Amino acid sequence: MTTDAPSDVVAERTHQRRLLIGGVVAAVLLAGGAVTALVVTQRHHTPTRQEIVAQRGASVMPFDLNATSHQFESTPTGAVETVTANRADDTTQVDLIRRHLAGEAKRFETGDYGDPAAIHGDNMPGLAVLKQSAGRITVTYTERRAGATITFTTTDPALHSALADWVMAQNMDHGAGMGHG
Repeated sequence: MTTDAPSDVVAERTHQRRLLIGGVVAAVLLAGGAVTALVVTQRHHTPTRQEIVAQRGASVMPFDLNATSHQFESTPTGAVETVTANRADDTTQVDLIRRHLAGEAKRFETGDYGDPAAIHGDNMPGLAVLKQSAGRITVTYTERRAGATITFTTTDPALHSALADWVMAQNMDHGAGMGHG
């Protein structure tokens, strides 16, 4: 023998099912919105090439990138790299710059461009040729007010071109406002 549930019980069960389904739908929509927000936030916070280069640079260069200016220029005979403290009386930064660039000049003379590779990557334009330049580029370190300069001089057209590519890559990767001029 079967008994039919009174219509008010059926109506209540139907109402409860609708609430349950509505709650599940709302939870799914909220979770989907949270996932979307997370994806958008992660995409929004992906570091730029310049931010990555600045982060790597901070681990290679001992001076404060925000308290210094770093300039690269092509010249008719090669290139010039100049690093200066933003404040000439900041003797800590000046000393760090000078020690670092003096060491870099010695390494560059031997074809050791490991520091630029660590900052910019092994595929940096000009880098492969420069790594094979030992004895073919004159590298000169000079102290200057508030910092130091490295001058690269060559008569070899291939090395001159590699230096020009290297300077362009430096300037593209560092850009303005990153402690680099």
